[in-house]
Amino acid sequence: MADKKTVHFIIERQDSPTSAPYTEEFEVPYRPALNVVASLMEIQKNPVTKDGKKTRPIVWECNCLEKVCGACMMVINGKAQQACAALIDHLEQPIRLSPARTFPVIRDLLIDRSVMFESLKRIQGWVNVDGSWEVKDAPIQNPKTAATAYEISHCMTCGCCMEACPNVGTQSDFIGPAPTVQAHLFNLHPIGKFNKEERLDALMEKGGITSCGNSQNCVEVCPKNIKLTTYLAQLNRDVNKQAIKNIFNK
Repeated sequence: MADKKTVHFIIERQDSPTSAPYTEEFEVPYRPALNVVASLMEIQKNPVTKDGKKTRPIVWECNCLEKVCGACMMVINGKAQQACAALIDHLEQPIRLSPARTFPVIRDLLIDRSVMFESLKRIQGWVNVDGSWEVKDAPIQNPKTAATAYEISHCMTCGCCMEACPNVGTQSDFIGPAPTVQAHLFNLHPIGKFNKEERLDALMEKGGITSCGNSQNCVEVCPKNIKLTTYLAQLNRDVNKQAIKNIFNK
């Protein structure tokens, strides 16, 4: 790779949410430790295609540039991943970039991930705090579940798992692995657990846990290595227990 003077990109573009996609090819100078975001910045500075045609700058989203915010998620060589962590030296050329089409495309590589945030509302992805405590009286995280809660809390809501899941999209109502597993996180919280039944009831509704096909694609692409299918299985058990409890509480 080091002997190559340029990096070849084939980028899928789209002028508006309703326009047809098309591709353009670009070349950027190679340098060691170059990643996809830095390459897109080079194209942005000089938006000229590989064949010398002047074009408009590529539109994409990024923020932290250190695999924390999740904003730069896109499909790189067929795999959903973070562009800031995708090193050119580890990618086969030509490098193909496209938007994650599980989500509505706004323009070029920029997508609208609002559906994930709406799903978090559905599962009550928050903790209701109606007071405060002295430190000695405050509820504490169960040490037996602290490691699990910490792992799930690394979720960036990037959408990689949503893009990889065959049950997310127009073919299904499944809200997706990330929002579903967040229900498990808040059910483990010492205050969040008081709304556990409501979260489990929400996951019994259309598009909930029963819509998961256990393809395990989500685990393969999660940039934070969260054991999503393990926690989906736990949630499935919890939902079944709650369903039985609901029958007897009628």
